[in-house]
Amino acid sequence: MADKLIYLDNNATTRVDDSVLEAMLPFLKEEYANPSSMYEFAKHSSNAIKEARVKVKEFFNAQNEREILFTSCGSESANTAIRGVLNMNKSKKHIITSKVEHPCVLNLYQTLEKQGYNVDYIGVNSVGELDLEELSEAVNDDTALVSIMYANNETGVINPIQKISEIIKKKNPQTKFFVDAVQVAGKIPIDVQSLGVDLMGISGHKFHAPKGVGALYINSKTVITPLIIGGHQERGRRAGTENVPYIVGLGAACDVARDHLKYEATEVKRLRDKLENGILKNIYNARLNTGIASRVPNTTNIGFEYVEGELILLHLSDMGICASSGSACTSGSLEPSHVLRAMNVPFTAIHGSIRFSLSKYTTEKEIDYVNSVLPGIIEKIRDLSPYQEELAALKKQKSL
Repeated sequence: MADKLIYLDNNATTRVDDSVLEAMLPFLKEEYANPSSMYEFAKHSSNAIKEARVKVKEFFNAQNEREILFTSCGSESANTAIRGVLNMNKSKKHIITSKVEHPCVLNLYQTLEKQGYNVDYIGVNSVGELDLEELSEAVNDDTALVSIMYANNETGVINPIQKISEIIKKKNPQTKFFVDAVQVAGKIPIDVQSLGVDLMGISGHKFHAPKGVGALYINSKTVITPLIIGGHQERGRRAGTENVPYIVGLGAACDVARDHLKYEATEVKRLRDKLENGILKNIYNARLNTGIASRVPNTTNIGFEYVEGELILLHLSDMGICASSGSACTSGSLEPSHVLRAMNVPFTAIHGSIRFSLSKYTTEKEIDYVNSVLPGIIEKIRDLSPYQEELAALKKQKSL
C-alpha cells in the first residue's frame, strides 16, 4: 500500500474545507441551543441559520431566502421536489426524466411507475448529450414534471438547462422543471433565474461541506407538499430540528465555492486535461467516453478496452490512488453503468471505464504520478486479458 493518498474521486465526495469546518465548530460546541427555542441563547443558532440561508440564496441567485429549503442531501432534495410537486398535481400522471439520471431520481421514477404514473425516459447520444427533440415531443398537456440533471455524475456532461426549460415551458407552461444540480455546485456558476427552473437540488459534500446537508431551491410560484411532516421548521416544508452546524457549513461552503469558480474553470480543468491527454497518449486501448461533449471542468470518464475496471481500481488503490467506475451509490453492483449503456459505449470498453474527478486540492505532482504509473498498471492487466488478438489489432490500428 502506498504511503500517500491521491484522491481523484471528488464526484463521490469531497474533503471538508478548513474554513467550512472552522465556521461549524462553535455550533458543535458552545452554540448548541435549539434554534426554535425562545430564549436569547437560542437566537445565536437561529440567526446563524438565517445567515446561511442568505448565502445559499446568493449561491443559487434566487430571488429571496424563502425559496431555500435545507435538506440532508441530494437524494432528499430530489425526493422532496419530485414527490412534493406530484402531490400538488394529482390529476396529472405523466412525468419525464432521462436515461442517465442519478439513482435517487431513476429509482424514484420507477417506483412512481408502479403507482400509476406514465414515465418517458429520454435518451442521449454517444457522447452523453440529451436528445432535445425527443424531450420536446414527450411534453404534453398531462405532463406534471420534468426532471433532468444539470451535469452527469459519471461523465460530467453538462445539459443545456436553460434551453430545456424553454422547450418545456413552450410546450406546457404549467409543467414544473426540477434540476439535480449536485454535480455542478462549486464547479460552474448557478443562476436559477436565468436558467428558468422551478426547483433545483444540491448536496454539500460534493463541494467541500460535510456529508449530511443539502439544499433545495423552490421558486416562489411553486408549491409543494412536505416530505417530512411534524413541526413548523423550514416554513412547514420540512419538519425536524435544524442541523445547525451543518447548515452553517453549507452556507460557508457556498461562499468559498463562489470565490473558487474561476480556479475550477482554469486550473482544475487544466489538470483534468493533462491527466486525460496523458492517458490517451500513452495507453493505446484508452478511449474518452464523452468525446467533445461539454463537461464540468473536473471530470473525465475513460474506457480501457478489453480490461476489467475493477482490476484497474484495485491496482490504483494499491498505489494510493482513489478513482471510481461510476456512481458511489451503485458501487456494489456488478452491472455495467446505466449511463454508459445509454450512451452505447462499446462492450469492449464499458466494463473497463474509470471516472477520475478532481478538486481544488488536486496537485500537478499528483497528476504527474498517476500518468506515470497508470500505463504500467494497464499493461499488467492487459497481459491477463483473454482478448490478446483484439488488443493486438487495436494497438496496430492506433499506431497507424
